[in-house]
Amino acid sequence: MEINAVQAAILGLFACLSSMPGLGGTTFGNYTLGRPLVAGLVVGIILGDIRSGIIIGAAIQVIYIALVTPGGTVSADVRAVSYIGIPLAICAVKGMGLDPDTAQAQAMAAALGAAVGTLGTVLFYGTATMNLIWQGIGWKAVEKGDFGKLYLVDMGLPWISHIVCSFLPTFLITMAGAGMVDIMKNYLPMDGIAMKTLFTVGSLLPAVGVAILLKQVVKKPLDFITFLFGFTLAACMNLNLIASAIVGSFFAIINYKVIMLQSHKAAEAVSPAADDDEEDI
Repeated sequence: MEINAVQAAILGLFACLSSMPGLGGTTFGNYTLGRPLVAGLVVGIILGDIRSGIIIGAAIQVIYIALVTPGGTVSADVRAVSYIGIPLAICAVKGMGLDPDTAQAQAMAAALGAAVGTLGTVLFYGTATMNLIWQGIGWKAVEKGDFGKLYLVDMGLPWISHIVCSFLPTFLITMAGAGMVDIMKNYLPMDGIAMKTLFTVGSLLPAVGVAILLKQVVKKPLDFITFLFGFTLAACMNLNLIASAIVGSFFAIINYKVIMLQSHKAAEAVSPAADDDEEDI
């Protein structure tokens, strides 16, 4: 599977829109277009293989499901994962003759996504550093009272940062994707140690993403029961995501009712004591 210049250019444009700090904004750009789950659909439409895009995007999303970027700290850049990693993963999976729905294909996609995410961190800091230059120009314009120049600083000059650190890397790397897949096919056979290692590491990465999410969500040991219950529904009873969500909603309603009853009982216990104090006064 090859990616032509037009497809690579469109991928580069979406990389610009979803980068952080991004031209598409934080909500629509970085937190929507930049997520692998959404980007998988976008990449699938661009490359003409929606099924592969969605499956591979979902597989990569699991790794970054708990990704948090407080302040200027960025452990991985999902913009690069989404619009460089997913296209390369699709090319690799198709080039190796794998079905995207298989465990091997998803493990390969996860490994490539994680590798590209590390590369994307460099692109993120490059964008932020170049934006500091435009910020300095903006401060000088404010000191001189030239407020009209701020339109150029806010909406014009940042395009240079994103073209250099988002568009060009995405365009060049995705254009070279097919050649990289050919090299992998020639020098890294499917039954070789290198590919087996890649599959093993890739299969472990989703577990790392879930573990990071649990570390943020679980506050006490009993919270694990909810996770284990959902895992049981999916692994043992073969319920899909929608069915598991419906079952979970019933337990959420029951839990809500129990908490409300407890709060009402606590309020009733306090009210008589308050009335007795008023009578004594």
